[in-house]
Amino acid sequence: MEILLSFLVGGLAAVGVYLMLRPHLIQFLIGFLVLGNAANLLIFTAGRLGSQFPPLVQPGGAVLEPYANPLPQALILTAIVIGFALAAFGIVLFYRAQQALGTLNAEAILEVPEPAPAPSPVDEVPAEGVRR
Repeated sequence: MEILLSFLVGGLAAVGVYLMLRPHLIQFLIGFLVLGNAANLLIFTAGRLGSQFPPLVQPGGAVLEPYANPLPQALILTAIVIGFALAAFGIVLFYRAQQALGTLNAEAILEVPEPAPAPSPVDEVPAEGVRR
C-alpha cells in the first residue's frame, strides 16, 4: 500500500509542478493545489498507514503502548485549512486581475500598459476663494 501511495505522491507532485510552470494563472493555482495535496498525502503516508495501533486513550482511561501518533493527522488538517484559505485568496486575486487587466496569461500581463495614476485627493481640493 505504501508503494502505491508513493507513486501517487510522485505523480501528483509531477502534475502539480507541470501545471505551475504553465503561463496561465488558473493553471498555476490548480497546480499549487495539486502539489499541496501531494505534500499532505506524503505526510499521511509517512505517519504510518493502517489501524494496527489504538488511539492515545482508551475508554477506561488507560493508555496503551504503542499508540498511534496523532501528529500527521493534525499537520494535514492544518494544511488543508491553510490550503483552502490560499485557494480562496488566489481565486479572488485572479478574478480581480482578470477584471483590471483583461487577461490571466502571465506573459500577456507584462505587456498590458500601466494605467494612468489616479488623481490625488489634494489636487481636487479647491483653492481658497475659488468657487466651483
